[in-house]
Amino acid sequence: MRVQTPGRGPLFPDQGPLGNRVKRRLIGGTAEIAGFILLTVLSPLLMLVGLIVDLALWLKNRRPFVNIRLIPAVWWFLFGEMKAYLKLIYIYVTTGGPWGKGSISRRRQVYQLRIAWARNHLLAIKFLFGLKFELEGMENTGPGPYVLMPRHVSILDNLIGDVFIGHPQRIGVRYVIKEEIRALTPIDIGGRWIPTVFVKRGSLDPDTEIAAVRALTHEMSPGEIMAIYPEGTRPTHKKIRRAQEVIAEKQPGIAPLAARLNHLLPPRLGGPLAILDEAANGIDIVFCGHVGFEGLRTVGDVMAGVLVGRQIKIRFWRFEGSTIPQGDQARTEWLYEKWQMIDDWVGEELAARGETD
Repeated sequence: MRVQTPGRGPLFPDQGPLGNRVKRRLIGGTAEIAGFILLTVLSPLLMLVGLIVDLALWLKNRRPFVNIRLIPAVWWFLFGEMKAYLKLIYIYVTTGGPWGKGSISRRRQVYQLRIAWARNHLLAIKFLFGLKFELEGMENTGPGPYVLMPRHVSILDNLIGDVFIGHPQRIGVRYVIKEEIRALTPIDIGGRWIPTVFVKRGSLDPDTEIAAVRALTHEMSPGEIMAIYPEGTRPTHKKIRRAQEVIAEKQPGIAPLAARLNHLLPPRLGGPLAILDEAANGIDIVFCGHVGFEGLRTVGDVMAGVLVGRQIKIRFWRFEGSTIPQGDQARTEWLYEKWQMIDDWVGEELAARGETD
């Protein structure tokens, strides 16, 4: 699969002292390599122990067999990381080393690497845990450029953009993602070779981050999109209620809009409003809702067997940039209207399944 020609969007410099960056990557890389070697050597023993534990828990409370699924899933993840390290070295060398920074060839290959990385992980999880996927609105996912705004509820929905858009549409995704993701060294390194914004929780310089998010929409080709998660973090009912209370106190004008949300966190407005300002110049907005990832917020949820046999439904809606109204107030109301649309759809889907989030 060959990604379409990327645009020449901005590349953002690494932040922090060089020593700290090198240390972070050495620690992350060493941990993954050592973990892969140990798991490879110990897998037969771990699988035997896992089978015994799974059998005991199944007899006790009918918990699905999880350990014998999770052990090969973790091994496959680490194997994918090993391949990503080698591929990044290959990309760096074959695209000119230090002289190839920002080249179209390097960007395309990094996009292709990340799509393959994401697909390999999700396909393995799909096979091992028996996941089933249902897609709606796929006609809205191509061509680019556009801005993707997905719901964020799970440790797995980060893969939606690359797997269900990047691969079938041959599109590279520019992400706004949390800085914590840099703990995965291939993303930490490769993310600097393509347009990517890593944002900090509670940043002391939000204006600079918002300016970077805005710049991420610039010079996108038809073979690229940008993705941002407006919620900023995975929701819980407690987080939703707390966010609604804060908005009622500090932003009473939009409190009634936030109060209607039951399943999604109110969207953070800084980055999304800056993007809508850019989108009004002709970039479409695609919203993504999904159900089935609920209850998969942590590894502990996976260990509880929640993932086994899950039915995942994903839907996309697309709106032309020309339909975005003028002014921050009108755009805020427009964004909340679309966010409520997803919230209502999630509620309907969960009710049809007889489930809650």
